[in-house]
Amino acid sequence: MARVQSIVLLGSTGSIGVNTLAVAKRFGIGVEVLVCGSNITLLNEQIAQHNPKKVVIANKEDVYKVNHSCVLSGEDAILRVIEEATSPLIVNALVGFLGLRPTLKAFECGKKVALANKESLVACGAFIDTKNIQPIDSEHFGLWYLLQERPVQRMVITASGGAFRDWDVEKLQHATLADTQKHPNWSMGQKITIDSATMVNKMFELLEARWLFGEGEYDAIIETKSLIHALIDFKDGSTTAHFAHASMQLPIAFALDEAMQEKILEPVDLLSVGSLEFREITTQKYPVWEIKKDLLENPELGVVVNAANEVAIERFIKKEIGFMDISRFIIDTYRKFQNKPKSIDDIFLIDEEVRKYAQQFFFK
Repeated sequence: MARVQSIVLLGSTGSIGVNTLAVAKRFGIGVEVLVCGSNITLLNEQIAQHNPKKVVIANKEDVYKVNHSCVLSGEDAILRVIEEATSPLIVNALVGFLGLRPTLKAFECGKKVALANKESLVACGAFIDTKNIQPIDSEHFGLWYLLQERPVQRMVITASGGAFRDWDVEKLQHATLADTQKHPNWSMGQKITIDSATMVNKMFELLEARWLFGEGEYDAIIETKSLIHALIDFKDGSTTAHFAHASMQLPIAFALDEAMQEKILEPVDLLSVGSLEFREITTQKYPVWEIKKDLLENPELGVVVNAANEVAIERFIKKEIGFMDISRFIIDTYRKFQNKPKSIDDIFLIDEEVRKYAQQFFFK
């Protein structure tokens, strides 16, 4: 596939969606369908600029607010527009487990997926053929960019460290939702910023890498300026690193145009950067890292961790639990649910079981 002619964009009003539309406009790529949640104001601006054939939103009661003649709502509508679309590429930038069924539907329809929805691979990687996925996370794009025909020893991705990387561990017990949103390097959505603070986001990205690139050794380190996104240690003892300014438009550009040769970003000026700082990810500050090694050895259990994380974050946002309880619940749930899914149906059953267990755990 060279440059696509049109796309279906799931999650149009988030940061990935906004950047995808910017690249699509630059490349002259049409937008067949826009799918978003509840940010109708931004959606209407996108409709005016990109003129999609169909629009899907989360809530039926908001349909009248949308400036379009064909507006659908709900999960089933997302699956239907994917099935009916003529576009060969689905950009899945939905947040959470909600994004899994659209990914599976896209593959069922023979379409390629530019994937930013972590949960698709985290929860269901064992049952997804990754040959039709182009990753648009910076870290996986970096690994893909670096891979050569040489034996690999280890693949490493980097983390910013999140909102609490410079906090004393003792203070974390009192961290608030507002505190979690103070990311040191950039502004993202609420959930992913919390995931960055707990380091769950990076553990998910390691799981994604495992499914995308196969069995092997994977790890992550903190690089505070977010200029290096991935490194590969080769068996000959050499290491390569992928430097780029933090912009999703670079991986998105390669997803929309496989032969991409345009200049998307300014190169990193190392003289201006001056120096880089690397830190270890410790279980003292990021307790969830305790299960990282075991999870990578049993990646089929990603569905457990994902469901536990989503429920814990909901509780944290409602102020029903503290920040450190998020990791505590994930670890507890991971140890309790050790039965690996045997089918895609099992994925949804396990997800449901974990969410039911959460009610007992938090209110016992």
